[in-house]
Amino acid sequence: MSANHVVALIMAAGYSRRYGEADKRQERLADGRTLLATTVARTEQAFSQVRVAIREEDDAFQLGLAASTPLIRLRQAHLGLGASLAEAVAALGGDCRLNDSKAVAVLLGDMPRIHPATLRALQQQATRDTIWRPRYGGQPGHPVLFGRAFWPELEHLRGETGAKSLIQRHPSHYHTHDVDDAGTLFDIDTPDALACF
Repeated sequence: MSANHVVALIMAAGYSRRYGEADKRQERLADGRTLLATTVARTEQAFSQVRVAIREEDDAFQLGLAASTPLIRLRQAHLGLGASLAEAVAALGGDCRLNDSKAVAVLLGDMPRIHPATLRALQQQATRDTIWRPRYGGQPGHPVLFGRAFWPELEHLRGETGAKSLIQRHPSHYHTHDVDDAGTLFDIDTPDALACF
């Protein structure tokens, strides 16, 4: 599948309560970029269409994002990941520039170690009626790629649960792709994890 037929959706509207008082999205890495900007840059190496979902009130400059970064501003972020994902996918479905998109790759803004080669390999697997996820060392990781047939269900998610229930409802459409990329499991939930990056 052509890379422009899968849109990358970076979810970055959470409140990261486990991280503490600081906004981890703004934390600076060794090269001076923010955590979120690093994740976006990695993603842009693999996808021609990228959208970053942030809170309605967020300052994109403070998050380290370029003025050209396509944003989805979420009004329901305070209701949890499921609600945020529903709102973001609804925005994708209403974007005429994405009419040819066959799938969405849902990435998390605090996972800056995923290799672009892994993302490109997953894109090649995606179809309109499949759900794909990388697997490293026997463990499922991120991103999760949802074919367009599942977008209406994603739009009805609620609360904190994310899309786990959707995956459980469609076991025959769910597939894993073995990868040699520990970054698919590495997220930054605490300052200690950031120190290990």
